[in-house]
Amino acid sequence: MKKLLVLIVFVMASTVTFAQITREQSIAEWKRAKIYTKAYLDAMPADGYEFKATPEVRSFAAQMLHLADATYYFISSASDKPSPLGKTSVEKSVTPTKEAVTKAVMDSYDFAINTIQGMTDAEMQQPASAEGMKATRGLLLAKAFEHQTHHRGQTTIYLRLKGVKPPQEMLF
Repeated sequence: MKKLLVLIVFVMASTVTFAQITREQSIAEWKRAKIYTKAYLDAMPADGYEFKATPEVRSFAAQMLHLADATYYFISSASDKPSPLGKTSVEKSVTPTKEAVTKAVMDSYDFAINTIQGMTDAEMQQPASAEGMKATRGLLLAKAFEHQTHHRGQTTIYLRLKGVKPPQEMLF
């Protein structure tokens, strides 16, 4: 029981700390994530964009486009800045080619970075909500970051199954 309590406190402290990073730190992290994701997009051969690891999962392109859709959603929710796409889903509207997917995904990172650059540290602590979750704007930005990391990570298997070595990890 004591170990469980320590784990819960650690997880809560980690979440609070990440949600309280400064605007400048958040911008730097999104810029790094953009470069890392671009390396994944570049690594997959053009003929692998419609590849699925199994029939039940998204294709490589769909994973990346889903990442972009969620980035627009979470960043809009965190900032109250409307998505430039309106209600359009890039996963459903972008042709799954290397060029089109890369452009759509990079555009979503640009939207995230530009939007966060327009926020203040004080705004990062203001309340916001997404998917029924009430949180600070900073925490919603953290959730957006976690989501894009999750889906980029999933595509590591797609690259390996196509015989491609995934990009070197870029933690810093």
